[in-house]
Amino acid sequence: MADLYLKRLETERKALWATCRLKGLPSVSAERQRIAEIDRLLAEHKAKTDGKAAKP
Repeated sequence: MADLYLKRLETERKALWATCRLKGLPSVSAERQRIAEIDRLLAEHKAKTDGKAAKP
């Protein structure tokens, strides 16, 4: 089954990254900070799902 939460985060990250690249936004912008937050959320979610898969 598709992980919709993961897909939503990845889609939002890609859109924000494209915006940052087109506008040349600095690393202190709200968009870049949101990308960093999404990266953290993705890592936590992947760690959690990997942990579930390892436990029978």
